[in-house]
Amino acid sequence: MFEVNLFGYHDLTCRVIPLMRAQGHGRIVNCSSVLGLVGMRLRGAYVATKFAMEGLTDCLRIELQGSGIHTILIEPGPITSKFRDNAARQFDRWIDEHNSVHTAAYRTLRQRFEGKTAPDRFELPASAVTAKLIVALESPRPKARYYVTTPTYLMGAAKRILPTGALDWLLAKS
Repeated sequence: MFEVNLFGYHDLTCRVIPLMRAQGHGRIVNCSSVLGLVGMRLRGAYVATKFAMEGLTDCLRIELQGSGIHTILIEPGPITSKFRDNAARQFDRWIDEHNSVHTAAYRTLRQRFEGKTAPDRFELPASAVTAKLIVALESPRPKARYYVTTPTYLMGAAKRILPTGALDWLLAKS
């Protein structure tokens, strides 16, 4: 998961920065997640990759100040994709749900994987991400972050205004 969600981005970024420096400008747009803003139970590995992406992108933005290179995060939330199908396959491969203290929670998660027939309440099509990407690429002064879905806006605000204990309580209810 780190190979796909972080190391590949980092490798490509290291390769393009010298070219962007030579031309005096560029845009590096990384894809994070609502789970790069907040953690949720049973998603530790994925959350770790997205928190790492957030940190790496923030550091790059600071390090590249004044270079003409803009470093931007797109932060989707629930987007229509094969994400759950792919996650279910990895779940089957890596999680021993029957011998875990989280057996009941894993059972509920499995039911979500298997029972999904309609979009989630806040799910948007992939074109919503594309629209934010176009804004990030074309804006004369791009923002550091572009939230995409309602959960991303809500969690971004919640993280800024709630004490950690209150945010943890909220996330545990999700």
